[in-house]
Amino acid sequence: MEITAVLLKPLMTEKVTYVRDSSRQVVFLVHTGANKLEIKQAVEKAFDVKVEAVNVVRRAPRNRERQGRVVGRKPGWKKAYITLRQGDKIEFFEGV
Repeated sequence: MEITAVLLKPLMTEKVTYVRDSSRQVVFLVHTGANKLEIKQAVEKAFDVKVEAVNVVRRAPRNRERQGRVVGRKPGWKKAYITLRQGDKIEFFEGV
């Protein structure tokens, strides 16, 4: 898989902010077909940091139901919790 297609977007939620401040982790929404090695290489190349570990959370697609009938589908997603080496940092909003 192309390295530029692996990382879709960084996630910014309250939980992610807490994790980033407490345990040197950043969270990205990643391509559903990407594995841990591809995610690690993409982050190291894109942000010039060293990655210690990659943990992946996956959610399967689900049906949308209304009154017991299937009316559509909710897409699945995959996100990666990336632990950075001590001293490395990724700033998403510099100068704001």
